[in-house]
Amino acid sequence: MGLNRTAKGIVLVPSLLLGGAFLSASVWSQAEGGGNRTLAAALGAILMATGLLSQLLPEPAGPVPDKEPAVDGEPPNLPPPKAMDHGERRG
Repeated sequence: MGLNRTAKGIVLVPSLLLGGAFLSASVWSQAEGGGNRTLAAALGAILMATGLLSQLLPEPAGPVPDKEPAVDGEPPNLPPPKAMDHGERRG
């Protein structure tokens, strides 16, 4: 299973949201815990960097689509539907 655009978005959105939350907590924190402020800033920066760097991963080249035009509005290269004998019983 290769990378795709949807997977990149799934990584990007939570990383940016959580990273922004940690960064804002480190900036506007009123608590006296100076070590927690540094930890929150570091986690926020790492999460945001991870989300943004995931967008730089190359997308794999997909299969080359056929250039055969569609006939009568049907997708190209589909086999014709099988004719069913109405006398046969399915079950």
